[in-house]
Amino acid sequence: QVQLVESGGGLVQAGGSLTLSCTFSGRIFSVYDMGWYRQAPGNQRELVATIISNGRSNYVDSVKGRFTISRDYAKNTVYLRMNSLKPEDTAVYYCNAQWGPKNYWGQGTQVTVSS
Repeated sequence: QVQLVESGGGLVQAGGSLTLSCTFSGRIFSVYDMGWYRQAPGNQRELVATIISNGRSNYVDSVKGRFTISRDYAKNTVYLRMNSLKPEDTAVYYCNAQWGPKNYWGQGTQVTVSS
């Protein structure tokens, strides 16, 4: 069973930066595709960024050029570096791990950007 533990959320002013971390345990990290999703109040959960097992990454248009997803295979950890944060980035951010039909979620970490 995969376990995902997120950290790094918090309150930041617009224009500021945060780095989210997600530590993976329970299976072989390197084979899993990893992603960050977010859900704002009243909205559906949306994909923010993904990084697949070979390291290739993809981003939703609204965060391109501001967010960077990365993974450390030695630490079994995936990161989301968020720069130039905007109030509309406020949401609960969730870490996700996928391998075939297997799909796991972390508990979420709150990111609040004040204007």
